[in-house]
Amino acid sequence: MNQPRFSRRRFLTNAVTVIAFANPRSPVFAAGTAERYAGLKSTDFFDGPMTVVTNVVDRKVFTEGPAVAPDGRIFFTNTEVAKILVWDPIRKELSQFRENSGEANGLLFDKSGRLLACEGKAGRVTRTDLKTSETKILVDQFDGHSLGAPNDLTIDLQGRIYFTARFPSTAPKDHNVNAVYRIDTDGAVACVLKEPEIHMPNGIEVSPDGKTLYLIESDGRENRNRCVLAYDLKSDGSVTNARRLFDFYPGRGGDGLCVDIEGNLYIAAGLHATRGTHETLDTRPGIHVVSPSGTLLAFAETPADTVTNCTFGGKDRRTLYVTCGKQLLSIRTKRPSPA
Repeated sequence: MNQPRFSRRRFLTNAVTVIAFANPRSPVFAAGTAERYAGLKSTDFFDGPMTVVTNVVDRKVFTEGPAVAPDGRIFFTNTEVAKILVWDPIRKELSQFRENSGEANGLLFDKSGRLLACEGKAGRVTRTDLKTSETKILVDQFDGHSLGAPNDLTIDLQGRIYFTARFPSTAPKDHNVNAVYRIDTDGAVACVLKEPEIHMPNGIEVSPDGKTLYLIESDGRENRNRCVLAYDLKSDGSVTNARRLFDFYPGRGGDGLCVDIEGNLYIAAGLHATRGTHETLDTRPGIHVVSPSGTLLAFAETPADTVTNCTFGGKDRRTLYVTCGKQLLSIRTKRPSPA
């Protein structure tokens, strides 16, 4: 396997408090050096190699959005053909849960075991009761206008849903801009963050203690955010104290993420080969473990493009499932996910 070439710019591991739209090419935020991956203690976090769980065969394949159901099955999406798939780890079987999924991307199960889906093409977030098969639209517009493409979502300790919605880099901003929204438990919807505060929101997660909201920015254009932002999450669901926790620029930024019981972030990022954007190969392709203070702690490489997202599963919550290109992968971890 060809190894990516790295520049020799200095990498700063300390978190820096900044406004989100600061110039990502500033030396303070310079990222993507060989030193970044030197001396990592990856075996302190990963317990064995990355393995292929299953290969997806279809006319087009791009896997995304893994989520583990209460019974242990792994739901994930093939966005290219608008399908939601299911891997049964007991029977070792891959099946189809839904066709015409609205090009669902990010998935998540709520505390009641219902499947939440960010339906990108349909421009909505839905909730499906697996017992009754009833699907409810939670949101499909804001402030009288349709949403951008919902991409990923998370739930806080109060049961409020936060989701990202964005447009392709070339799309006109003729209604709602790139944004993060919150769905309250009573169904009310609020805009938490929006452009120009943020550029291209992607993965989103809440810390185990419920005090921090993490947001991945992944904009492939030059001088745009490719980083992880952190915010203090207030009791009313709003955010404050924006800070740039970790920067992937000029490489490909993160896509999706999840957290372990200690609050470490597991971020899917990087490329094996360039893809016609301003993203370089400075970010190695795989899972990056980043501490809550913004230090890269560990790394596990994925075998092919494009790594997109990850989530914890297994009976002991120590199996990390990873969507990557045409595959669902897994790797054992030393730390479990939060209960």
